[in-house]
Amino acid sequence: MKKVVIVGGGFAGVRLIKKLSKDKRFHITLVDKNNYHFFPPLLYQVSTAFIEPSSISYPFRRLFQEKDNLRFHMGSLVKVNPQSNTIETDTGTVPYDYLVLALGTETNYFGMQNVKQSALPMKTIDEALNLRNHLLLNMEKAVRATNKADRDRLLNIVIAGGGPTGVELAGMLAELGHNTARKEYPEIKDFGSHIYVVDAGPVLLAPMSKKSQGEALHVLQHLGVNVIQNTAVKDYVNGKVVLANGNILETESLIWASGVVAREVPGLPAEVLGRGRRVLVDEFNCVQGTNNIFALGDLCLQTTDSKFPNGHPQVAQVAIQQGQLLAKNLQRKEDNQSMQPFAYKDKGSMAIISKYKAVADLPKISFKGFFAWLVWLFIHIIPLIGFRNKAKLAFSWFWSFITNDPTLRLIIRPDDKAVQKLKAMKGHCDDEPVSLSSKRQAI
Repeated sequence: MKKVVIVGGGFAGVRLIKKLSKDKRFHITLVDKNNYHFFPPLLYQVSTAFIEPSSISYPFRRLFQEKDNLRFHMGSLVKVNPQSNTIETDTGTVPYDYLVLALGTETNYFGMQNVKQSALPMKTIDEALNLRNHLLLNMEKAVRATNKADRDRLLNIVIAGGGPTGVELAGMLAELGHNTARKEYPEIKDFGSHIYVVDAGPVLLAPMSKKSQGEALHVLQHLGVNVIQNTAVKDYVNGKVVLANGNILETESLIWASGVVAREVPGLPAEVLGRGRRVLVDEFNCVQGTNNIFALGDLCLQTTDSKFPNGHPQVAQVAIQQGQLLAKNLQRKEDNQSMQPFAYKDKGSMAIISKYKAVADLPKISFKGFFAWLVWLFIHIIPLIGFRNKAKLAFSWFWSFITNDPTLRLIIRPDDKAVQKLKAMKGHCDDEPVSLSSKRQAI
């Protein structure tokens, strides 16, 4: 059996596993620092207390039940050793015949250290929960504030980035402010006006059509969101967001949704790294200069596709399609057949803006409004793993939308003693690393 090691259990890794695990000639090991797969497009709904994290997560070991040729290795990648065909993780060494790198991306702060230290990212379940607790705690502080300046600083939410994540997050926060905050926080009458979306570009949803861009701007402004365009965030110091035009926004909540960079892969030579630290691959997703190391999804930069000479967009469909094809190509390789080059089939893009409001750019048509909203809901339920998750999310959405009152606003965090205990466990336990959050950003 050929040993296939896949690092990263996102869209690309899981789709590859589903296809390749049916072939008993391969023994597959998934390496991931988390023990679960999650659905990133809905993280913003976790961070706004609209859905539970368990609705978009699924344990890897449950996914692998009764699969003789599947194993899970919980650990973080430390180094790739191409000469010895092994990878090192913080929990052990794993040998491979074929290595597939599908680590995805992390938040890009563009070298701004103050922003990196103090802004709130939203790329993982942990970060989404940290953001949820942070926003809820600030609202509790705001209702106790004794002067307007302190109250406004606590309520102000600045979202850096006007792409789909920033737009969807702003719309969700504004909806919750209108429908929920006014009932539970009677002291707060103007929650929507405290939300700011700041983008360096001239339009929201830059990759989408002008029709979608105009709709996003119109709906957000109608909800009371302050949209600032053609202006970048330059710094974040002492609760002050410094904009490129010199203006300052005082806030305790700068949410960073402004860019990503590929995760680092120690052990790969510098010459195989392209812009944004993405790994350069050929038409078969094989890392340049190797014959048994592959890179998929957001991590890779592939310029051989004639329709995308500058590389593919870093979206889920690219990762899914690359994972599917690589499974077939590894089988063809074992059959001594030639592999098929990858060509991305663009299925379009969508973004939800608020309740009953969404935009959709499909290959042959663009539309907006209620129908686009329904299509968005359907498309984002289908990819979830497990019938339970699909049913649970559908019911949560149904109940929340008809009542305008989701009931998940719980502030759950460890006390100081629990944090110290976790630190002690991390220091004395090598085979079960514990993820810690800072005291300011509660778990």
